[in-house]
Amino acid sequence: MSKSDTLRYGAPGDSAVHLCVDMQRMFAEGTEWNMPWLERVLPNIVAITSAHPERTIFTRFIPARKPGHGVGMWRQYYERWASMTIDQIGPDMVGLVPDLATFVPPAKVFDKHVYSPWTGSDLHEQLRGADVDTVIITGGETDVCVLSTMLGAVDWGFRVILVQDALCSSADETHDAMMNIYMNRFGEQVETITMETLLESWQARSHARAEKPTEGGR
Repeated sequence: MSKSDTLRYGAPGDSAVHLCVDMQRMFAEGTEWNMPWLERVLPNIVAITSAHPERTIFTRFIPARKPGHGVGMWRQYYERWASMTIDQIGPDMVGLVPDLATFVPPAKVFDKHVYSPWTGSDLHEQLRGADVDTVIITGGETDVCVLSTMLGAVDWGFRVILVQDALCSSADETHDAMMNIYMNRFGEQVETITMETLLESWQARSHARAEKPTEGGR
């Protein structure tokens, strides 16, 4: 639980996107990268996505095709994790879990080959071009790809909102440690809230905008 569970800078609106990190079949099913918590947080991520599917971007981590592929230490990485290369697990396993795949479109998919979606990509340019200034982060893993996603968003100057009960990891100890860091070390740049608090504020702002009469209307 966050210290206050409040949004210090107000409710997110049209300038916000939901960036859902790597909720893929290869992390949900019986592989060496299985995240047991994924099923636990999935309903919360579905609730957030269903509220604003058109403002959701799903990232997908795409492994190397074969063992030994990759640049630098990534080559060694895929020697160690040969069982998780695409030739071993099959291309379908990089897909989103079925409960989230149904939201595409209007939700979008953004593929990456490293932990961070910001490295070697134009994601920040796409978001800035769409007048996005706020990134709401869910998904996994809390201590790996979520961490990289959060750090990049901070570096690019985005407002960052982490939904603590919509994050998952395969390791309790490092998940808990990272949550402590998010809430304290990054306390000025990262707002850490619950799914309920996010939806109450995001939906309320959307409803208020929809109900506002147009100029000259009755």
